[in-house]
Amino acid sequence: MFGLTTGLAILLIACLLLACFFEFINGFHDSANAVATVIYTNSMKPTTAVVFSGILNFLGVILGGIAVAMGIVNLLPMDALVDSNPYHGVALILALLLSAIIWNFGTWYLGIPASSSHTLIGSILGIGLAFYFLPGDYGLSAVNWDKAKDTGLALLLSPLVGFSIAIIMMFIFKRLIKNETIYKEPIPGKVPPMWIRMILWATCGLVSFFHGQNDGQKGVGLIMMILIAILPGYFAVDKTVNLQSIHGNIDKIELIIKKADSTALAAKEKIMYADVIQHSAHFHIATEGKFSSDEVTVTERFSLRKDIVKITKNCEKLVKGGNLTLSTNEIKTLNAEIKTTKKLIEYAPSWVIVMISISLGLGTMIGWKRIVKTVGEKIGKQHMSYAQGASAQLVASMGIGMASAYGLPVSTTHMLSSGIAGSMVAKKGLKNLQKKTVQSIALAWVLTLPATMILSGALFLLFRAIL
Repeated sequence: MFGLTTGLAILLIACLLLACFFEFINGFHDSANAVATVIYTNSMKPTTAVVFSGILNFLGVILGGIAVAMGIVNLLPMDALVDSNPYHGVALILALLLSAIIWNFGTWYLGIPASSSHTLIGSILGIGLAFYFLPGDYGLSAVNWDKAKDTGLALLLSPLVGFSIAIIMMFIFKRLIKNETIYKEPIPGKVPPMWIRMILWATCGLVSFFHGQNDGQKGVGLIMMILIAILPGYFAVDKTVNLQSIHGNIDKIELIIKKADSTALAAKEKIMYADVIQHSAHFHIATEGKFSSDEVTVTERFSLRKDIVKITKNCEKLVKGGNLTLSTNEIKTLNAEIKTTKKLIEYAPSWVIVMISISLGLGTMIGWKRIVKTVGEKIGKQHMSYAQGASAQLVASMGIGMASAYGLPVSTTHMLSSGIAGSMVAKKGLKNLQKKTVQSIALAWVLTLPATMILSGALFLLFRAIL
C-alpha cells in the first residue's frame, strides 16, 4: 500500500482508526450538549433527539467545507516537521491522538462537559513544544504561533461570549414574548406547546449541524495530518487541481510583489520577499508543461506543497506587515490570488469527510447520557425552562456558525454550557448556579490545555525514542 512496509502500513491504519475513534468520542461527548435542552424540556424523546442530532452532525461535516480542518493542519507546520523517517510522523500522530482520547474519555466518564477542541489543540501544541527537546534546529518553528494565538483566543473568548449573550437573549425574550409558559419549568411528562417545540427542534438542529461543521472538520484535519505526515508524497497536493492554473496564480502574485519597493521592507520582511521569489521560481520549473501532480514525481510533490506554503504564508505576512508599497486594489488582487493558490494544498478527499461524518454521527447516538445529565440538571439550581433552553441553543448555534465561517475552532461544550449558565443567571442571578458543577467545568476549562500539552509532549518524546 503506497509502497509502505507492512509495519508502517499497520501503523497508518491504526492512526486512521484512532482518529475515527476520537471523532466518535467527540460525538457522544460534545454532541450531548445539543440534545440536552430538547430532552429536558420534554420537546423530543431521547432516542429521537440523538438520532436527529446524529444525522445533522453527519450533514454538518459533509456540507461544512474544510476551513476549520485546515486551521487544525496549520497549527503544526507539517512541512517543517515531516522528515525522511516516516516513523517520526507516526510518533507525532499517535501521541496527538492518544493524549486527546485519554483526556476526552476521562472527562466524559466523570460527566464533566470538557472541550474536545481544547483537548485537540492542547495535544497539537504539546507536540510542537516537545520538538524543543529533540536534536535539530526546530525551536519556535515547531509551532505556528500566529495560528495558535488566533485559535487560543477563539477558545478563550467563546464561553465568555456565550455566557454574556445568553443573558441578553433572555432579556430580549422577556421583552418580546409575554407568554409566561415559556419561562416556566416544564411539567414532567407533559409535552410543551407545538410552537415552543418547533423553536427547540430548530435550535437543536442548528447546534448539531454547526457542531458537525466545526468539530467534524477537526477530525478531517486530523486525518489530513496523518496522511501528510506518513504519506507526504501522495497527499501533499490535490491531484484534481490543474497545475497550470496555479502556475498562473503564482505568476500574478510574483508580478504584484515585484511592483512593491523592497527597500521599504524590514529586515525579516526582505527575507520573506526573497523566499516568495525563490519558491515561485522553483514551482515554475517543477511544473513546466505539467497539468496534473500525477505528472510530477512522488518526492517532488511535497516540494510543490512547500512552495505553496512559503509563497502564500510569506505574502500574507507581508500584507499584514503594512510595508508593501502597493495600492488598495493591488493588495485586494494579491489576497484573491493567494486564496486561489491555496486550493492546491488545502483540500480533503471525499472519503476522509465521509469517514469522519459517520464516526461523529454514530458517536452522537451512543454514550450521550452522562453529559446530558450534567448540562440538563447540574448547571442551574432550577430545572431548565423553555426560554432558557432556546436561548442557550441560539447562542451556541450562532457562535459556532460564525466561528466555522472564519475557519476558527471553538468549543461546542463551552458555548452551550456557558449559554445555559447565562440563562440561569438572567433569571435569578449568580445564586441560581450550582457552584460545584460550575467549578468542575471551569477547572476542566483551565486544566485541559496544560494537561494535554504535557501528556502529548511526553508521549511524543517516548514514541520518537521507541519508533
